[in-house]
Amino acid sequence: MSIYSKTTCPILCMVLLCAGLNVASAAEVEPAAPAELPSLEQLKQTGLTRSRFHATANGPKALPSDGKPPGADLKTFQDKIKPLLTQYCYDCHSAEVMEGNFQVSSLDPNILKGKDTEWWAEVFSVVTKGEMPPPDDMDMDEADRRVVVHWLSRELEAASIVRRQSGSHSAFRRLTRYEYNYALQDLLGLPWDFAKDLPPEPHSEEGFENSSVLLHVSVSQFETYHRLAREALDKATVSGPRPEPIYWGISMKQAAEREFKQQDQQVAKAKKEHKDNPEKLAEELAKLEKNAKQTFRTPYYQQLSTGRTAEAEWAYYGARYAFAPIKTKAEFPEDYDHVAILPGGQRRNIVVELGNQIPDEGTMRVTVRASRAGKDDKNFPSLQLLFGWQASNEGRALQRVSEADVPITATPDTPQIVQWEFPLSEIYPRNSVRKTSPMGHTPSPSEYIRIANSAASASDIQIDYVCVEAPVYEQWPPKSHQQIFFESENSGDETAYAREIITRFMTRAWRRPPSPAEVDRKLKLFAVMRPQCERFEDAVLEVLATVLSSPQFLYVAQASQHEAAPIDEATAQQNASLATRLALFLWCSLPDDELIEVASTGKLTDPDILTAQVDRMLADPRSKRFSEHFVNQWLNLELLGFVNFKGLDPLLKEAMQHEPVALFEEVMANDASILDFLHADYAVVNERLARHYGLKNVYGNEFRRVDLEASVPRGGLLTQSGVLAMNSDFPDSHPLKRAIWLLECILADPPPPPPPAVPQIDLANPEIAKMTLRERMEDHRSQAACKSCHVKIDPWGLAFENFDALGKWRDNIRGKPVDASSELFNGETLEGMEGLKRFLLDNRQDQFVEATVRKMATFGLGRPLGFEDRAEIDTITAQVRQQGDGLRTVVQTIVHSDLFLSE
Repeated sequence: MSIYSKTTCPILCMVLLCAGLNVASAAEVEPAAPAELPSLEQLKQTGLTRSRFHATANGPKALPSDGKPPGADLKTFQDKIKPLLTQYCYDCHSAEVMEGNFQVSSLDPNILKGKDTEWWAEVFSVVTKGEMPPPDDMDMDEADRRVVVHWLSRELEAASIVRRQSGSHSAFRRLTRYEYNYALQDLLGLPWDFAKDLPPEPHSEEGFENSSVLLHVSVSQFETYHRLAREALDKATVSGPRPEPIYWGISMKQAAEREFKQQDQQVAKAKKEHKDNPEKLAEELAKLEKNAKQTFRTPYYQQLSTGRTAEAEWAYYGARYAFAPIKTKAEFPEDYDHVAILPGGQRRNIVVELGNQIPDEGTMRVTVRASRAGKDDKNFPSLQLLFGWQASNEGRALQRVSEADVPITATPDTPQIVQWEFPLSEIYPRNSVRKTSPMGHTPSPSEYIRIANSAASASDIQIDYVCVEAPVYEQWPPKSHQQIFFESENSGDETAYAREIITRFMTRAWRRPPSPAEVDRKLKLFAVMRPQCERFEDAVLEVLATVLSSPQFLYVAQASQHEAAPIDEATAQQNASLATRLALFLWCSLPDDELIEVASTGKLTDPDILTAQVDRMLADPRSKRFSEHFVNQWLNLELLGFVNFKGLDPLLKEAMQHEPVALFEEVMANDASILDFLHADYAVVNERLARHYGLKNVYGNEFRRVDLEASVPRGGLLTQSGVLAMNSDFPDSHPLKRAIWLLECILADPPPPPPPAVPQIDLANPEIAKMTLRERMEDHRSQAACKSCHVKIDPWGLAFENFDALGKWRDNIRGKPVDASSELFNGETLEGMEGLKRFLLDNRQDQFVEATVRKMATFGLGRPLGFEDRAEIDTITAQVRQQGDGLRTVVQTIVHSDLFLSE
């Protein structure tokens, strides 16, 4: 429960996240000379030593060996706490003077069983952060503050344990859209989008999509899931003979000849027109020859032996650029003299039109031979592949079909082979007239691929040959088919074979071995469906579709026990449920065979085995799903998808979106401190982002760690351009948005919503319109209705003012020097981003680490956390802090906690 649900009066002053000193830093200190200030990296260590979680003596309350929480410590309250509250709080929060309509003197001191536990939690929060008592009124002695915080910490933890032991909670929920998709991908062995027809998920108050309070299924939705399941199974299985592939082999000599032909026609025309004027003819031929050897900023063809060039042209009408398929598989020629040059810097691409014979289904394979255009080029450009069509002036589509850009590192004398494969059935929309309109007519039925140079810098790529093949099947039936209809000695007995297939499939899909009764029910359905189906496989697929549309697949719930299991039911249920939670947490998907096998033995809860499984899962490529979805939901990066500011090119936006995930993966890989999210002496960037930040000698589209000089104002999440851009209001920055994002996502202490009828900034007023953004905020804050909130929010956002709407550093705004300083609630001044980072690392380490633990635990459990979980979160936070704040340590500690194990 939040304090804001009880009142909208001035008590907001007490609970709004504001600046202040924490327990360890409330005492006034003599300001140090700038030269004596510790570095930000040093502050990580000094701040840790003052943590209330750092030493066991100051950590969470130890419980008796019988696990029962102690009674309320009322004696300490009467002897020590009440006198301190009387001294520091009662003047403003007593029966006589109730500022904020809040009376501390009336709170029940029995935190374990009294009615005011949530209020005491709010008191703990504001006292710990130094927000109360207000520094302007009275500064609490450091030793007194420690006494109050220590007593409150112990009593609140005990109260949390009492609530957890006496209450119940549930993470019963359905799979999210992305979990459903990954589950089908892993189950069927196909990397396709099976959930594109499902609606997007709502977000919980904490910002997560996998919250149990939001994820339920209606009857009509079960019908949708059944349809999607059957469609997925149809894509994974095949019938009939292997389709014959279609081939294309396109040399750049073929492509160039179309352009060279026009040049030859110009030469012939000049010879005809000036045959009687040798001087004029020589002049015209010299001009044409010069034009035929120029380079272009757009893609062009070049004959290497002569230097002859021609700009690459393409138009949809007439299908005159389409290449016809060939009868046999194309092979790369040993020698070549013609290439296509793709200049870098602006995603220059060459169109390879393939006509109207591209199949509907199966995999399409595109292979090119490529190299850098220059031997001495230090840059490594990249290639990406797109698929598209243009039927008319209005009807067109273009879709990127390559996942990651491929770096081109080869030199012209030793070119490299680049190959892409993608499913044709996943391309949407296809050209709707490709089977009805003849080639050469309009609307055009043709389709094409585009090969693009995605380099951020002007680093050219040359291509000499393109091979295309579709549909491609490495084996027939494909592996996805054989995973379902595997070889078996029972294949001659349909019922026995069906039982074997269904049992194996149910085990993976339901994350546990099914009971004989459950299998029998599916066999009865098979017996009903078999006479209605021409093929055995179709009847089985109908049954498997019901497996995938059943609550056992769609919902995350406690697992039931196989009747013949060799371990007791409670152990089996605990292990099966743990395997499911673990897979959803770290892979956003199903447990794999190894995890199911370990769980079936009852050993997954063994600490050493559990640690090994977590390490294995984090090392698996599927853990990238965890990085992507947790980071995007934690930081609310969905907002960045809607940003389309002037100057934000697609390559930069794509880099902005990936940078927070790349940093998360770097910290995870090294088990580095999560304080690196507040500040790091390195960044994880690619070439386009490095150029945006002014970092030199970074080439290529792949992300890599780059050490930063002390003078570079980057490092951590707070200075990442994507975070700053999504919290801007182009063409200006937006301190309020940035402050709220910091409070909500980083410190997990959001401000309350604004009260009703808040006056808006009147930009129609010429006096206000000519003000700077900072001056407008100060004017707005001067109004009584706005001051109480903004005085505790604005300072955080003003610290970001050296970064413009796109997150670039600036020293001036419209000719005036940037003023990024701000005064916090306690009177302390933040000097821009450096000051903000210093304050957080010096005073708010505990708050940030606990917030991160809480956010990740919320994501891992798939449910909102309540007061009853407070003690467990404190325990996890203490363990993480005592072990160095490593990100991998956070994951392991959450997984090994009672909170996760006993869910």
